[in-house]
Amino acid sequence: MPIDGILTWLILLPLIGMAFILVFTRSDTDPENARVWALLTTLATFVLSLGLWVKWGATKSGALGFKFVENVPWFEGLNINYYLGVDGISVFMVLLTTFLMPICILASWGAIQHRVREFMMAFLLLESLVIGVFCALDLVLFYLFFEAVLIPMYFIIGIWGGNNRVYAAYKFFLYTLAGSVLMLVSLLYLYSVFGHMSIPLMMQNAPTLGLDIQKWLWLAMFASFAVKVPMWPFHTWLPDAHVQAPTSGSVILAGILLKMGAYGFLRFSLPMLPDASAYYAPFIFTLSIVAIIYTSLVALMQHDMKKLIAYSSVAHMGFVTVGIFALNQQGIEGAIIQMISHGLVSGALFLCVGVVYDRMHTREIAHYGGLVTRMPLYAAFFLFFTMASVGLPGTSGFVGEFLIMAGAYQASTWVAFFTATGVILGATYALWLYRRVVFGELTRTELKKILDLSHREIAMFVPIIGMVLWLGIYPKPFLDVLHPAVERLAAQINGNSGAIEAIIELPPVDEMKTKPEAVVKEGEKTFKAQDSVHESGVVIQTPEGVSIDVMETGSMGEAPTQENREMAPQEAMPNQEESQE
Repeated sequence: MPIDGILTWLILLPLIGMAFILVFTRSDTDPENARVWALLTTLATFVLSLGLWVKWGATKSGALGFKFVENVPWFEGLNINYYLGVDGISVFMVLLTTFLMPICILASWGAIQHRVREFMMAFLLLESLVIGVFCALDLVLFYLFFEAVLIPMYFIIGIWGGNNRVYAAYKFFLYTLAGSVLMLVSLLYLYSVFGHMSIPLMMQNAPTLGLDIQKWLWLAMFASFAVKVPMWPFHTWLPDAHVQAPTSGSVILAGILLKMGAYGFLRFSLPMLPDASAYYAPFIFTLSIVAIIYTSLVALMQHDMKKLIAYSSVAHMGFVTVGIFALNQQGIEGAIIQMISHGLVSGALFLCVGVVYDRMHTREIAHYGGLVTRMPLYAAFFLFFTMASVGLPGTSGFVGEFLIMAGAYQASTWVAFFTATGVILGATYALWLYRRVVFGELTRTELKKILDLSHREIAMFVPIIGMVLWLGIYPKPFLDVLHPAVERLAAQINGNSGAIEAIIELPPVDEMKTKPEAVVKEGEKTFKAQDSVHESGVVIQTPEGVSIDVMETGSMGEAPTQENREMAPQEAMPNQEESQE
């Protein structure tokens, strides 16, 4: 049985924790209680989010495979609803968010010493809004969450950041807000044409628009999502934001907020505007390859550890956009795995920088060297995450990059070739950083007193190591959940225009077994189509032999059976004599 209202509770729980901190703690006179409340709240939210994973297979799918759906009228006259749901793509973004948030609270435990209560409240508000972004199935609701995320992040950078924090906060806010204005225009146009704000229904309606209209809408959405990713040349706000943000702010920025742009491509650009996405795919490949090569070379020239990792994030997200716009199943699945992997590994690398910064109060690479002598455990953890960043087999980075390469090769051998150069360059700057910081002689006097990882810091790293190894060694549970959603998305992109995804309420299965035929209307054609009844729902076969998943459930990630998917048109269309019988 599904957990009623679980998505709403995931959004509300951080807000409840925020209210407790506001009421029951005082500002800087009681910082410990604020930290404890924030940690307990984020842990409770993570535990609750695991219900999505545990109950995934037992929960029926709604329209287009979304589960845990909540749909309540909001502005009835405008056809705008409080509409939530997750599919195989968005569920991992929710889990990644709830997984990283407690780690961010631990990372800020000793680093944030002033206005602690306000900092913890800002983080809990940020968690609530980010979960809302990945769960929203109404265009207005999505846009509100999408833009509101900027507010707490702006304050996190602007109040608790470095010396140049105000400049970085303004730059972050203005860049991301400017692109979103054009996205709002595109959403309003879709509403004016189709008269609703339902994202699942818009995935069916919007592809019927002409190519010229799709191009303009695609560019308007691209302006918002490309800045959020960020793609080259819209990336210039990111290094400043990372350098000035506190360590936990950098973790959440790299681990979660950058994924919102890529998620926008997957949720809006590809399914709603498939023709324009195919048209602009070479453009995306060009920007992505430039980002991979150029920002990798820039990373090699950096003297600040945080800035180097920030530029590496742009390069890694270039892999993600290549996979998404390969427009095939391997590429898209690889992009999503890479998003998860980058969220874990890049976040961990920023934590590694934060560990030594808290001790020495400098991020200059030249100030370090020989840390392995005094911090062997730190050196081991740093090495592990460096190897994961360069895609060592057995780590999550390898799985994502391998699938992206496979998908890119199907799209273009040249794209795959130039994308592969990023693997070599990534290993170059990552190993260069590690050698300069960890190896060599310990010559600086102040480094001779530096201490190894504390128990709190070990508690931050161990869960991430476990997830990176699980995803790298045994990715099947993740891919099983992804398969149905990505398969549906890839089929829609690649021209299965005859496929009809009906949003209907199914009668009880026992009743359906007495009705072996279904009347399906496609445009002006009305025909009878055989349906295969599963315990999970129905797969309707069109005259073209295309399977339509009306509703599906089963074990985690279970897709319709291959027999039903490959049913021949003759089998799908009963002949006239059989129909009369």
